[in-house]
Amino acid sequence: MPVETKDVCLTASLSNLKAILSHLKQQEGVINTTSKTLFPVSFETITPDTVLKAYHDIRATTMNLTMPLETEDYVIQSCPEASPPKWHLAHTTWFFETFILQPFCDTYRPEQDAYRMLFNSYYEQVGPYFPRDRRGTLSRPTVQDIIHYRQKVDDQITQWIPRLSMPLFSRIAELIGWGLHHEQQHQELLMMDILANFAANPLFPAYQDNPSTWESLTISPWQWLEIPEGITFLGYEGTGFSYDNEKPRHKVWLTPARIANRTVTNHEFLEFILDGGYQNPTLWLSDGWHWLLDHHWQHPRYWHQIDGEWFEFTLLGLLPLQLNAPVVHLSYYEADAFARWRGGRLPTEAEWEWAATHLPITASNFLESQIFHPEPVIGPLNTMLATLGGVWEWTQSPYAPYPGYHAPKGALGEYNGKFMNGQYVLRGGCALTPQSHIRTTYRNFFSPESTWAFSGLRLAGDVQ
Repeated sequence: MPVETKDVCLTASLSNLKAILSHLKQQEGVINTTSKTLFPVSFETITPDTVLKAYHDIRATTMNLTMPLETEDYVIQSCPEASPPKWHLAHTTWFFETFILQPFCDTYRPEQDAYRMLFNSYYEQVGPYFPRDRRGTLSRPTVQDIIHYRQKVDDQITQWIPRLSMPLFSRIAELIGWGLHHEQQHQELLMMDILANFAANPLFPAYQDNPSTWESLTISPWQWLEIPEGITFLGYEGTGFSYDNEKPRHKVWLTPARIANRTVTNHEFLEFILDGGYQNPTLWLSDGWHWLLDHHWQHPRYWHQIDGEWFEFTLLGLLPLQLNAPVVHLSYYEADAFARWRGGRLPTEAEWEWAATHLPITASNFLESQIFHPEPVIGPLNTMLATLGGVWEWTQSPYAPYPGYHAPKGALGEYNGKFMNGQYVLRGGCALTPQSHIRTTYRNFFSPESTWAFSGLRLAGDVQ
């Protein structure tokens, strides 16, 4: 089935590329080692050079993230929700091929016709796709085949972009901006899936040897921050990039509430475990309690108790549980049960966004830090600490369309809208999120039983 590219109605404009460039300009080349100042340019106009600079930097970051892997690591899939690393390399390339080169570049010829199906994730309007839970059964195409595929598409983009004239260049730059944000999402997913794959191995292999010293860090004391009653606005407003699910901006009514200044730590969650939190059905939603029983769930996904001591498997290997670090890899059910045990609740996404846009905030670590795990939260009082980065924060809000939302037409309209059921919203990004990709209006979403994401929680409460 042909891609309805001409009917794709993107919310992005050339400013989406500017947003990537301006954020990455502030990042010294930690992941991408090709240059220290990544984008020393003026953004009065977007040129082919600036487009290609952004394209190659983000594409190179993806490849650099796979450098510690052995060939065997690229192929495996340890659970249905994860994908083999080589699939991420191929799918992000497929995106540029399918939505840019094939519809717009007359001289481009696909690498393999079968790739259209193999590396399609879920776009029904593109055509059939290979089942997600069986991606790890494919030894072919090989890793080298996929690297060659990436290089072919990169070379074609590089040669083609400078030859474009307006208005086609404007349209292609817009689509590349969308594709780069898509690739940044997959950089985070790639690292989540590497962790899931390694966690299934009893050898506990480390993606990176970089033992932490977080235990010696003093975290910020717990503090409630007040959220006043009144009308506020929810959703994105501006000229930069945003996904369609962040719009339209609209009014919501807030009742008086409070939100914690920081996220919950491993130590605090361990207290919940030791107090019998996983054995007390009164703390759990009915679906959550049955999920717990069906899966014999007794602690966060990557925790291990060995000879009476608690450990956590991370991308840095199996480490003693860092008590001061934020708890991570929680399901919605676990986050909700902990909040109830603690005498609070999860925030709504409107409460979270109000706090993130009206209170002083700080950021935690992102992908660029190469720490690959949330750090202990430290910062001043009366501040919403680690609002961005660190861990994705569950909210109690179902993932649903904002009032007046309409999914864009065409295949890219399937990006968000068709998933707006049976899931909950998370906010803030995590230690694997590229910093230039996240913003306070960003709406991530997962099913309530999901634990493979870098998900934690920040408490909220009602004010009587």
